[in-house]
Amino acid sequence: VQLQASGGGLVQAGGSLRLSCAVSGRTVYTMGWFHQVPGKEREFVAGINWNGGTTYYADSVKGRFTISRDNAKNTVYLQMNSLKPEDTAVYYCAARGALDVRSSDHDYGYWGQGTKVTVSS
Repeated sequence: VQLQASGGGLVQAGGSLRLSCAVSGRTVYTMGWFHQVPGKEREFVAGINWNGGTTYYADSVKGRFTISRDNAKNTVYLQMNSLKPEDTAVYYCAARGALDVRSSDHDYGYWGQGTKVTVSS
């Protein structure tokens, strides 16, 4: 399985970005987005099950971020609105070949290369 994340960049606080993750290689079911800042562990941001019917969010992004997927395009998205400086991180998409959404990075076996998001104050 190959995951290709894109869409990161520099944005002012209050702005928006949409991250994309293109999936190829085999069928995966659950997708997740994580972020990581230097010196800290990778943290769960959002997850979505195979048909988009179940989503989970970290408390810090609820109401601001939306995860979605287009299975016809084998792509998962993370729409990030009302961005804050504390959202600055490298964002990774991840996949697992199981049906349930998990928030631990240990439960995901496939990872993209990461895309950097910088939110200026």
